[in-house]
Formats: sequence, structure tokens, C-alpha cells
Amino acid sequence: MNNSLTVWNNCLDIIRKNVNVQSFKTWFEPIKPVGLKDSALTIQVPNKFFYEWLEEHYVSLLKMTIRKELGDKGSLRYQIVVDDKKENNPKASLAPKIEETSYKGSKKRVRATGIQNPFIIPGIKNLRIDSQLNPNYTFDSFIEGDCNRLARSAGLAVAKKPGKTAFNPLVVFGSVGLGKTHLAQAIGNEVVTRFDDKTVLYVTSEKFTNQIIESIRNNAVNDFVNFYQLIDVLIIDDIQFLANKTKTQEIFFHIFNQLNQSGKQLVITTDRPPKDLDGMEERLLSRFKWGLSADLQIPDFETRMAILNNKMRNEGVEVPDQVLEFIAYNIKTNVRELEGVLVSLIAQSSLNQRMIDVDLAREVVQNIVQQVDKEITVDFIQKLVAEHFNIPVNKLSEQTRKREIVIARQLSMYLAKKMTDNSLQSIGKQFGGRDHSTVIYSCRSVEDHLETDESYKNEVSKIEKKIAMSINDA
Repeated sequence: MNNSLTVWNNCLDIIRKNVNVQSFKTWFEPIKPVGLKDSALTIQVPNKFFYEWLEEHYVSLLKMTIRKELGDKGSLRYQIVVDDKKENNPKASLAPKIEETSYKGSKKRVRATGIQNPFIIPGIKNLRIDSQLNPNYTFDSFIEGDCNRLARSAGLAVAKKPGKTAFNPLVVFGSVGLGKTHLAQAIGNEVVTRFDDKTVLYVTSEKFTNQIIESIRNNAVNDFVNFYQLIDVLIIDDIQFLANKTKTQEIFFHIFNQLNQSGKQLVITTDRPPKDLDGMEERLLSRFKWGLSADLQIPDFETRMAILNNKMRNEGVEVPDQVLEFIAYNIKTNVRELEGVLVSLIAQSSLNQRMIDVDLAREVVQNIVQQVDKEITVDFIQKLVAEHFNIPVNKLSEQTRKREIVIARQLSMYLAKKMTDNSLQSIGKQFGGRDHSTVIYSCRSVEDHLETDESYKNEVSKIEKKIAMSINDA
């Protein structure tokens, strides 16, 4: 074991220099060395998805590192952790090569089968099964970040080989607004683009349930099940809403089994990990664990900025960086809200003939994040400005004409007027009892500097962003 660990650590030192930090963290840190015999290093990977991804994207790098450590006869073997609930084999199986059974679907026509399509109005002829996909949901518009890299990579792999990968079903889970529906439909749209002979269907669990109720009412459950068995890639959104619906779960169980056994692909989204789904039959939960469960996490600041920039380009508008940064600092937990704020900002600017700036952004954001203006106080601004200039906060209220103190005091007054509802008189009192005319003079002085001094403008922008970020983290 020590020998395999030493060899693998040496390999990691080489790999680390040849891939970026996030790729290394995602694809190589989870690997464990488990044995070394006859110049063959055995490594354990979490699932078949890891094996396939490594073989497809990093096989040359792995061969080079192994041979450098073990010589020309050096080789690599994989030990893949599998779910023993699905197969009666040991939990870890040696699989230097995975054989896949190819499956080719065929175009499905409703008329040819005589099966009623539950997605069309009775009496209307429709020879094709509509995918029910939104064409705007694509991988190109799904911004990749640390928060979603595994889920996006898995989704793209599924789209390239639907029904042929080790992660079937693919379960994507995460909180509201993080992009589950977007990613699931991106998989469907990619399959439609790549394969003319694949039938894709996206359906919410609510619509699925209503269709079952209707089929029971019309004594047409068999037709309903047969229709869903025509699908090559079935995408079920928000599966958690099937909880405690026994009959619906029973029918879905049979559809799931038939599709899986036929080599067809299932993509499922939910707001929590499968193990936390209450009110679901154990036999369904065990099948969800057959494939890969990938989570979508809250995006970091850089990813939020990338999302906003992408949305801005799609809308065909220019938004100042400081405005995008303000939005990204204040909307953290919901991508849908993040994009919604930008759309609202553009609409407000167009309808009211207002320039897109931080003030307008604050008004729009305030409708979603109530803390923004309500929690910003003069004391809070004084504290952050003093910290930024590395001076004691009490110096802002003293009667001194030292240049660095005056600059910090005037900027504090300017930000207090801009970011709070305090009157000029109230602001002045909190700076050592100064009157409102001093506040007016300070604000004009800052505004003049902003127009003429680019470095000063950047400094003020940094402080505004720091205030926004601190308020949102409070």
C-alpha cells in the first residue's frame, strides 16, 4: 500500500503541473491508490463516470505519468465503486476496461403505434412526439463554475452518449433557482441536436401526475405507460413532488424499469439528495442510486459575474462593471433572481429613461433583498471607510484638517447621503456636530474628484462594493 501511495503521489505531482487547479481538485483528488503489482498501479475511482471521464480526457496524461514512474511497462488499472443493490457483485470491482452495449433508438411516430399522446389535445393529429423543451436552455448558456462543474460535465457526457454511460439515471439536485431545469433541458436539447433518431421528452412531475390521473379516469393506463416507453431520453423535473403519491410512483417505477432495461436514458431533478427524499418508495430510491447524483451549489462571486455578463450579452446591452458587481454581491443564492434583477434593471432604465448605475441597481435589488438599504447606517459606513483608509473611526468626527482624514470624512458623508435615508442635518451631526452645509460641500468635493480623477473613482468603487458585500454577509 505504501508503494502504491508513493507512486500515486509522485504521479499527482506531475499531473498537478499539467491541469488547472479546479480540474485537479475535481478529477484527481478523489482517487485513491489501492495496489501495486507487476508494474500495474490500481487506483479506486468513485464511480464509472469518473473512469469514463478520465479515459476520455486524461488518458494520455495518465499514461505518461505512470510510465515515468513505473517504466515503459507501467500500466494503470481502475477499481470502480459500484452500488451492490443493483448487481450481485462485490462493492468494488476491477474494471480496466468497461464493455458497453450499444443501443440505437428509432424515430417514434404516434400514429404507427396507435398510442394516444397525452401531450396533445384530443382530436388534433400529431405524428411526432414534441420534446416539450425550451430551446433557450443549452449548454452554451449554462455558465460553468466550481459550483456546478461535476453536474455539467455529467450532463454533457449523457448528451453525447444517451443511455450508454454508467450514470443512468442522472440525478441533478440543488436548491431553488440554481439551474436544475436549465441543465436538464440542456441535456435534452443537446441530444436533439446530435441525434436525429432519438426521441426526447421533458415533463414536470406535476404534469406527469396529472396525466396519470387522466389516464386512470379514461381507463387508459396501459396506453400511458406504452407512450412513455417510446422515449429514448426521459427528463423528469422536480421528482420530489411524487412524494406520498403511491399510484403515481408505482406507474413511474414500471416506466423507469422498462426504459433502463432498454438502454434508454433517464434524467431526474430534485431539490435534495435522493437519500433525503421523504415519501418515496424504497425501490424507487434504490434505482435513483444506480447512476450518478450530482449537486448544484450556490455559485461563487466569479461565477455570478460570468452569469451576469453572459445575460448582458444575450440582451444586447452594456452595463457598467460596478453595477454588475453590485448585483453579484447582493444576489447570492439564486441564479434565477440574479438574471431577473438584470432584466428588471434594463427594463427600468428603458421605461424611465434612466442611466444604468449603482443607484438604479440598488432600487431594483431592494425589491428582492430587503436588507440592502435598510441595514446600511452612517455608523456602518464610517466604520468601513475608516478601515479602508486605515485610520481610527473616531478621527472622522474630530476637528482636524489632516488631508487623509478630510478625504475619508468627505467620502463617508458622500456615501451616507447616497446610501442611506438620513437627512443632511442628521448626517452632519454624526460627524462631530457639523452642519448640513458641510455635508453638501463634502458631497460636491467627492463628485468633482470622481469626474476628474480615475484612480479616486476606482477607490470609491472598491469601498461601495465592500459596503454592499458586507451588508449582504451580515
